[in-house]
Amino acid sequence: MRKTAGILVPLFSLRTGRSLGIGDIADLPEFARLAKEAGQGLVQLLPLGELPDGESSPYSACTTFAIDPVYVAVDRLEDLREEERGPLLGPDAEATFTRLRDAARVDYAAVRAVKRRLLRAAFDRFFVEHWEARTERAAALRAFAETESAWVRDYALYRAQKGRYGEAWWLAWPAGVRERDPHALEVAGRELGREALYHTYVQWIAHEQWDATRRECNAMGVELMGDLPFIVGVDSADVWQHKGEFRRDFSLGVPGDAWVPEGQDWGLPAYDWDAMDGGDLAWLRARGAHMGRMFDRFRVDHLVGYYRQYVRTKEDRVGRFVPEGGEPAWIARGEKVLSALVASTKGQVIAEDLGTIPGFVGASMKKLGLPGYKVLMWEQEEPGRWPYLSLATSGTHDTITMATWWESLRYGERRQFLERVPALRAVAQEYEVDKLAPRVHDALLDALYGAGSELALLPLQDVLGWKDRVNVPGVTSSDNWTWRLPMTLDAMRRDGAVAHRLGTAAELARRHGRG
Repeated sequence: MRKTAGILVPLFSLRTGRSLGIGDIADLPEFARLAKEAGQGLVQLLPLGELPDGESSPYSACTTFAIDPVYVAVDRLEDLREEERGPLLGPDAEATFTRLRDAARVDYAAVRAVKRRLLRAAFDRFFVEHWEARTERAAALRAFAETESAWVRDYALYRAQKGRYGEAWWLAWPAGVRERDPHALEVAGRELGREALYHTYVQWIAHEQWDATRRECNAMGVELMGDLPFIVGVDSADVWQHKGEFRRDFSLGVPGDAWVPEGQDWGLPAYDWDAMDGGDLAWLRARGAHMGRMFDRFRVDHLVGYYRQYVRTKEDRVGRFVPEGGEPAWIARGEKVLSALVASTKGQVIAEDLGTIPGFVGASMKKLGLPGYKVLMWEQEEPGRWPYLSLATSGTHDTITMATWWESLRYGERRQFLERVPALRAVAQEYEVDKLAPRVHDALLDALYGAGSELALLPLQDVLGWKDRVNVPGVTSSDNWTWRLPMTLDAMRRDGAVAHRLGTAAELARRHGRG
């Protein structure tokens, strides 16, 4: 049976000589080419939804459909001449470009400010030369707006109103637009027409660039895999547009476990599944269809939440599960929702089933045909016996890296782990097993690529043996979600150590029939 090897890397982490302080859509084909050379047939990204100002977590988007404008390749804008880009970077354009290009981490505020100036200038020219002249490009924008009308009209008006009201939450807007009174929305649409058109234009450009990038990646034999957050925040275009389908009196989270005994409160709304049922789960189906348009596969974050949501209220900080009724009700709810999601999309759905997961979830996933995660450092069964319907990995964007994990184990734990896995026994007597020495690293990768799972998907850091983390859950840090590659993709090809590790990955992937 066909098996695939893949690499997980955040789009924001990519670094090239042309990108402006953050990885962008046009960088992805170059990385896909590098991945393909390393024997990988898939690249997974973290969520790409637009984030509000001051936010860096890709799981805190203000929209489920719009691509964050920071990912637009501004040097590819048809409506902006090359000689105009420099002055828009500021009085010292070359120094600004160099500072952003060479920054060790993503400076979201600086990148947003620069890209907004460039996108605004491009739109102003488009408006005069195409929109008012009703050219073919204007017709193409109209066609995009019509095709994506289910979300882009309200999203664009939401963004325009955010600008009008000083980026205040929609809950603080005047009552008419806040409550979506038809007359108030009509007036706002007229008054903010050009501003709403700007936000529609940016999404048109972003999706056009994305479509071209996906075609290029697929043409070289590389699948793209996305990540679907469980829900969006209260201050989002989606909750404003469909506010009757979300429980804003609830705060979503998870109960306590061995790692976080007090549990987690994410400050997110909860789904009102009963209200959504009235519309045949239309919003959820639209999310699935949109992800299928953008990706070949996608990961469904926080799978257990589709079965049961753990919620708190402001009055009672002790959480509880909804719906009520226990396991039968939870299974019925999860299977109804997930069946609708799977039926709505062309992409393969992969379930993120990590953490404290009730026993009934595994049987339900098997019934629905959903592959789940098998994480090497947590599994007791050796990888060769993992089911084909699963995803083999060394970790996720939220876990410690392979190198950190390995070096944190006690001597006896490392020996025991190596002896337990047949693919690792050959290095069990290595002198330096306390470090991720090359032979130990190779053996760990060999075990993962040799797993029974259809997809072996490793974070780029684990393929290369790096210790850099993308995120430390539950910790507020400026380092979270800002990691960039320490060198450009071109430099990675020339770096001897990196090239060797990528070559090893290619050899192991081929040995185990993965591509």
